[in-house]
Amino acid sequence: MKFEELNLCDSVQEGLRVMNFTEMTPVQEKTIPVIMQKRDVIGCAQTGTGKTAAFILPLLHNLQSEAHDESKVNAIIMAPTRELAQQIDQQMEGFSFYTPFSSVAVYGGNDAVAWDVQKRGLTHGADVVIATPGRLISHISLYDVDFSGVKYFILDEADRMLDMGFFDDIMKVALKLPKEKQTIMFSATMPPRINELAKSIMNNPEEVKIAVSRPPESIAQSAYICSEFQKNGIIRDIFADSEPNKVLIFSGSKLKVKELAVSLRSRGFNTAAMHSDLEQSEREKVMHEFRNNRINMLIATDIVSRGIDIDDISMVINYDVPRDVEDYVHRIGRTARANAQGASITLVSEKEQYLFARIEKFLKREVEKKPVPEILGAAPKYEPDKQPKPQGKFNRTHNNFSAKRHNSNKRRPRPKQ
Repeated sequence: MKFEELNLCDSVQEGLRVMNFTEMTPVQEKTIPVIMQKRDVIGCAQTGTGKTAAFILPLLHNLQSEAHDESKVNAIIMAPTRELAQQIDQQMEGFSFYTPFSSVAVYGGNDAVAWDVQKRGLTHGADVVIATPGRLISHISLYDVDFSGVKYFILDEADRMLDMGFFDDIMKVALKLPKEKQTIMFSATMPPRINELAKSIMNNPEEVKIAVSRPPESIAQSAYICSEFQKNGIIRDIFADSEPNKVLIFSGSKLKVKELAVSLRSRGFNTAAMHSDLEQSEREKVMHEFRNNRINMLIATDIVSRGIDIDDISMVINYDVPRDVEDYVHRIGRTARANAQGASITLVSEKEQYLFARIEKFLKREVEKKPVPEILGAAPKYEPDKQPKPQGKFNRTHNNFSAKRHNSNKRRPRPKQ
């Protein structure tokens, strides 16, 4: 289905044409008409399916088609990380190019000047506030923010926010909002706490579920069945005869990210670590260096990876097997973008065999198993049915501001690549 078939207002359609958005993704096709009807919506869809446009476009249409107070906040979009908040803000700028709306991005990791600009946007009224929970709570804990004009409350990657412990922060914000509003929630998974949150803040929501799509054939997937202590040696062996080029390595914890970066750097690799302990300016510097080929191997946690949006990543290595199929698809989907070829390699320890078997079941095929180099010693057999299943809850590891009043003199957005 094409965007032009939707009854979106002319200014939003013009922005879509300039950005070269024509065909809707499944999640957009199923959710946008419902959101335009001002129904509460729970959308269950993986990252990379076009969720951001699915809530921004009808939001802009609804704001355009109804009266609203420009001196107040009209919509709040909450996201788990500053990187995702930045991406939403950038897309908001593009889609709202021909509309008169303002937005303010509110997240941490920046200086006192940015704080003051964020405060000004919150107190003087921005049509759309895009915020991380912690930063927004910091502002409203120090001074009064008038949320009486909020008509739209949107939670993106709600499952991630709950994983990061933001349930109470979300509720604190929700309790300050008018009862009569539209609430929209997007989540990659639907754990019980998502249902709990939905019951607390939503009114008879429409549920839209989009199945997780399998990785494209342009990604050559392979794995090493190994012991935990063999993983570093395998990475060194992979690049023994070739220089790594735009390689992205994922690990499930900040500690492993830091340790692996130090270990590989000591072996002569040009590496950098990306994790939540870094200041925003440090993250931006790392990304700039990686994007411009001055760093050729980036090691990152899952949550921070949401801000990594680079088309020419040649290889993704899963140092740890992700717990969720969605995370696996999200991780390796960072390569083979823009019609390019790419490769993914997963290092599977004995304790992770059950998780990897579950990924293979989802893929409906066996992933190629490469032999562990003999110099690293004997490797375990791949016997996932004999390995104990993980117990207990999986613990995931774990802001530059722009406020604008859009007009016809603005810089034109870059077309979609």
